[in-house]
Amino acid sequence: MFIQYLIVFFISMVPLVELRGAVPYAIAAGLPVIPSYIVAIIGNMLPMPFIFFFARKVLEWGKDKPVIGKFFTFCLEKGHKGGEALKEKAGKGLYWALFLFVGIPVPGTGAWTGTLAASILDMDFKKSVKAVICGVILAGVIMGLGTKIVMLLGGAIAG
Repeated sequence: MFIQYLIVFFISMVPLVELRGAVPYAIAAGLPVIPSYIVAIIGNMLPMPFIFFFARKVLEWGKDKPVIGKFFTFCLEKGHKGGEALKEKAGKGLYWALFLFVGIPVPGTGAWTGTLAASILDMDFKKSVKAVICGVILAGVIMGLGTKIVMLLGGAIAG
């Protein structure tokens, strides 16, 4: 069982997949929900300080490099676009917008993109952490409930 928790942990650290893939994996693997959820949250949040403080600098450094330049530029543009969209929609409710951006599980949103956007917008780190962790918790609840419903419907259709 330790190996499966480790898999949940590492899935939740993968950009774009994050907790949104880890929670359904844990439920489908038959792991207990609460411990799996906690492991996924920790795994999803662990990269956040590195993303916030270093990702932008690394991406800006690498955007002109021959092999990695296009990908780094894509990441910067995605973070900038996400940040500007948040700023435009939110006004003074920027941290609430960050919370919802991370918390509503749609492709292209999540802790990685939200944290990069917060970094690009020079948002306060502590407030950003609070908004992102609350968003990750919300996304986990949505993904957990959604997975359970799909599994119940799948079982009802198959049975």
